[in-house]
Amino acid sequence: MNKRYIKGPEAGGFTLIELLIVMAILGVLAVVVLVAINPVQQLARTRDAGRKSGVSQVGRALEAFYTSHGGKYLYGRTAGSNPGTNCNTDGNQVFSDADDWLTCLVNTGEISTEPGLINYSVAGTGVCTIGAQYSSEQNGLCYTVSSADDEAVVYARLESDSERSKCPDSGGPFQPFFVWSTRDGRGGLVCIAGINVPAPGAQNWNPQQ
Repeated sequence: MNKRYIKGPEAGGFTLIELLIVMAILGVLAVVVLVAINPVQQLARTRDAGRKSGVSQVGRALEAFYTSHGGKYLYGRTAGSNPGTNCNTDGNQVFSDADDWLTCLVNTGEISTEPGLINYSVAGTGVCTIGAQYSSEQNGLCYTVSSADDEAVVYARLESDSERSKCPDSGGPFQPFFVWSTRDGRGGLVCIAGINVPAPGAQNWNPQQ
């Protein structure tokens, strides 16, 4: 049987140089895709979605609490004092410590369980801070009530670049918060300058939500 041999450029397959070029192109494409997806920011957006859900859930629970407790929200602690030992001391719906306001909403039946803590991973972000009076933080959600207990806000700091990019570039730096305002009867994005935090009353809602 005669055998035929093909020599030179007519032979099939890739040369080593061609394979190296293809591998280099695939490597560049992989880096581009990884940067576009950015798993760190993708996870941050997922965590922010959980915070928004928790704030909205608790905000609606506070509205229900207000309706069923004589037109008053949970009383906040005052500076240097402990206003009570449970959620209904003397009928005043107070919470005793700075970190148990969600527990009060569970105890009064407004929510079945407390929203869990969602940790922060993006550098430069962290749990919201509270003021010295009429405020509380529990599981990463902050709550502030007015001195007359007739207005309140629930809020959480957001961490993803997609949320931070919605805040203005000038006059800052601004921090993005997802806020539920009882005055406005809604939740949404609010950008706060510097180290300030949301307060009870009408909110300056960010144009881009």
